[in-house]
Amino acid sequence: MKALVYNGPRDVAVLDVPDAKIEKPTDVLVRITSTNICGSDLHMYEGRTDMESGRILGHENLGEVVEVGKAVERIKVGDRICLPFNVACGFCENCERGLTGYCLTVNPGTAGGAYGFAGMGPYEGGQAEYLRVPFGDFNCLVLPPDAEDKENDYVMLADIFPTGYHAVELAGLQPGETIVIYGAGPVGLMAAHSAMIRGASKVIVVDTHKDRLALADKLGAITVDNVEQEGVERILELTHGMGADCGCECTGYQCCNQKGHEVPNLTMNNLVKTVKATGGIGVIGVFIPEDPGAKDELAKKGQMAFDFGHFWFKGQKIRTGQANVKAYNRRLCKLIEADRAKPSMIISHELPLEQAAEGYKNFDARKQGWTKVVLKPGQP
Repeated sequence: MKALVYNGPRDVAVLDVPDAKIEKPTDVLVRITSTNICGSDLHMYEGRTDMESGRILGHENLGEVVEVGKAVERIKVGDRICLPFNVACGFCENCERGLTGYCLTVNPGTAGGAYGFAGMGPYEGGQAEYLRVPFGDFNCLVLPPDAEDKENDYVMLADIFPTGYHAVELAGLQPGETIVIYGAGPVGLMAAHSAMIRGASKVIVVDTHKDRLALADKLGAITVDNVEQEGVERILELTHGMGADCGCECTGYQCCNQKGHEVPNLTMNNLVKTVKATGGIGVIGVFIPEDPGAKDELAKKGQMAFDFGHFWFKGQKIRTGQANVKAYNRRLCKLIEADRAKPSMIISHELPLEQAAEGYKNFDARKQGWTKVVLKPGQP
């Protein structure tokens, strides 16, 4: 089969690899029809992780079931399904609690597994023609009858729509409250979309990329094109000096200042400044235990200079971590089916799998207009 293989930093290629196949009775085999390039894929693409060469990338996957293992009962051949990026067993203590992003069995020694991701187990990614899905009965979300017509919406259920929703959940947003979101990438935009769905009275999105801010504006957000002190002052002005009721960090450890230079602690400290006393902060931007490629000495060790004194004095709360996709994807799927949510509005490019390397290059460069890329295996 054809698949996108990671060879090294900024070196990916579509190659012929051994076909994905059923390995255990609980497996499902899926023909991939849509698979997204995620912002977190770029951490590996840029060489900022310990991703091994030869691995297949891709954790935002949707497709059609073509084969099921002998122990699979619920999922049938022909089902159109979307897959949470979390690989989860469904029966460990964390899975029983709904914390499928921290499954205790699929990646021994670590809590949590994922497709095609550094440090998240041996599971190959879905930027390929076929994908093996472990524990298929548990992990597959069977899509509604309009799955083909709304495929570009439903594929967002694999990661960024639930992850954006998770950011808002972690922040503790209640109907009628205000929220500030740092980062207008795909997840930040989905956090803004989710905040609107949850009844926020005011959604403020902060970034420096005008094309992404334009999408936030279309979602109904107020946009702030400044991540420095001027932007902080603008947010305080918009919230009558009090700060937002809550806030989200949707950028991660590679966040940049107004000049495009990495400042790993910038968004976190800005959130302390722009969220009100006793407010909540939800952090779903990726922060990693170590980053040898960082220029900042603390960041190399996975640390940051955090304004803890101001944070403590304001009595704020921080909740963090990757999304437990299955906690949200069924409900969000129903919103898409009912035309109450349309996450595909952020897609800028659809490319055949053969052009994946081009997609990575342009998305990584934050090239104007490249806001979200969907790859279509099997299409010319």
